[in-house]
Formats: sequence, structure tokens, C-alpha cells
Amino acid sequence: MKVPLGQTVITWGALAALTNEDVLCGLRRHQLGDWGELCEEDRQANDDALRHGARLLSAYRSSQGEKFWIITEWDRSATTVLLPEEY
Repeated sequence: MKVPLGQTVITWGALAALTNEDVLCGLRRHQLGDWGELCEEDRQANDDALRHGARLLSAYRSSQGEKFWIITEWDRSATTVLLPEEY
């Protein structure tokens, strides 16, 4: 495990749009440092954030094609699953 998730929460929009499997799969990938559908610059920013304690952002697609994000706070106290439009 690369990323401690802290308290994990999900927004209402993500809860309605995603299956449990989508969320669990995304959280596993995020926790292992698989940042999903990010550009190389954002991937590098996450890799740097692991070393220096900054916020982490991953982007995935659900089994139905819905884009969703997972954000872990800089201090690793909390992780949020959300839809991009909820940010």
C-alpha cells in the first residue's frame, strides 16, 4: 500500500452514479499508486506528492463510462470519491 486513505467518504452524486465495485476498484488502484486517466504531468505531480506530502488526485471511469475522481488530502487524513462536477 502506497497511499494511506484516512477516513474515506463519497459524495451523493458519486454514490448515485457508481457501483460498489467501481468505488472499491478505484480505491484499490488509488491506494496502489495507479492514478488512472491522468496526463503525464499530473502523474508526476502525484508521485512527487507521495514523497512531499501533498494532495493526491486520481481519475477513473466506472463500468458504465462515468468519470470519477478520488482525492486524498495532503495529510492523508481523508479520501473523497466524487464526480468531477462536484469539485
